[in-house]
Order: sequence, then C-alpha cells, then structure tokens
Amino acid sequence: MAEHDAGTIRPPETRSDAEWRQSLTPEQYRVLREHGTERPGSSCLNAEKRAGIYNCVGCGAPLFETATKYESGSGWPSFFEPLEGAVETTVDRSHGMTRTEVHCARCQGHLGHVFNDGPAPTGLRYCMNGVSLHFEPAN
Repeated sequence: MAEHDAGTIRPPETRSDAEWRQSLTPEQYRVLREHGTERPGSSCLNAEKRAGIYNCVGCGAPLFETATKYESGSGWPSFFEPLEGAVETTVDRSHGMTRTEVHCARCQGHLGHVFNDGPAPTGLRYCMNGVSLHFEPAN
C-alpha cells in the first residue's frame, strides 16, 4: 500500500470561490463545490484495480485505500470504509429524499453519499464521484 499521512493533523483547506474555480475543471467544481453528481458509469476509476490510495482531487488529502474498494454495481467507485478521519458526513435532504452526504474532512469538497447496503465488515457503501478522486498507485 502507498504511504499516506491520514493520521497527520492537516490544516483545513481555505480557498476563495475564484481560487477553487481556477484549480478545478468545470466538472470537478460542479461536483466538489456545488454538490453535483457525475453520470453513473462515467468514471475510469470504476475499472481501477491497482493497489494505491484514492485522494481528494481538491486538496490531495488521502481518503480511501484500494483494499476497501469493491464493485457495487452502482456505476460509481464504491468503498466500504474511508481512512480514519478522512471524511465527514452531513444530512442531505435534496431531491426529495434524505441521504447521508460524504465530504472531505480537509476541504469540505462533496465526494458522494454513504448507504447502509455495503459488504462486511462495515455494511457501508461509500458511493463516490470519481471526478472527486485522484488515484495514486502504490510504489
């Protein structure tokens, strides 16, 4: 597995809206900063099988290890557990439903949602937008 610093205390990411728009592609900005969702099946990360770490595309914070990724059949990269302290959740009542939104603990970028229909050992499915993630292969 790639080395990462998920246990290291990192300062929160603070950028202006203009700085976010400059550092992200329009699609990354729409998903990360405006809580959008990419089309299912559109991420090349769905097929990614190499060992490594999935980082936040906005701030680079490590979020998930390959060992926790699985094929959920949902059309989005799915994981059963994030790295410790890497993500936070909030209640999302948009689109006429109540879901649990997942965002990066460092920059607050929208990553996706978590559901209670995942595999053991957690029973959770972190259904992430691939556009929110940057894959870093293990050395």
